[in-house]
Amino acid sequence: MGRWHSLLVWIIVTMLTSAAEGAQHDALVIDDRSTGTLVSKLGTTWRGISDQVMGGLSTEKVLLDTVHGKPCLRLTGEVRLDNNGGFIQLSLDLAQATLLDASGFAGLHLLVYGNGESYSAHLRTADLRLPWQSYRHSFVAPTQWTAVRLPFSDFKPHRTRVPLALSGLKRFGLVAIGRPYHADVCLAEVALYR
Repeated sequence: MGRWHSLLVWIIVTMLTSAAEGAQHDALVIDDRSTGTLVSKLGTTWRGISDQVMGGLSTEKVLLDTVHGKPCLRLTGEVRLDNNGGFIQLSLDLAQATLLDASGFAGLHLLVYGNGESYSAHLRTADLRLPWQSYRHSFVAPTQWTAVRLPFSDFKPHRTRVPLALSGLKRFGLVAIGRPYHADVCLAEVALYR
């Protein structure tokens, strides 16, 4: 019995290890908050942006935080529509000197904790020239840690007719946008999945 039990344990451990290694190869981790700073796993730095760059009155804060045991980035603030405003954003360049090629991936994986409000993932590519152009996918951030998968095929072009070119991703943004509300969303993981 002891030898069979040991063999069974070895088989289970081997299968679990192989599955974990396979899962790692199926994803490209952009950030998992393991750096403990505003620097992502890609080596680029997270930053907060608000509509104040265009004269709006929305306010944002980006904090390093730990929520229910998970290190995360926390975007908080007030989205206001005054002066043609209406957004706050947590933004990350996806490459330091080149572009990120996501053509072998199916979509974006986010691990989020929010306040039950709707947020938006924005992607920018090398094809976009104007600051208001992007590709967008909305989602709700529940009041518990939730894995959200956003297929690239569901991202909608905003103020552009150029199709989303996955071979030239430039920037990712987690955005509170479009209506007055209090934003409070935490981000623990960002990855590309196959």
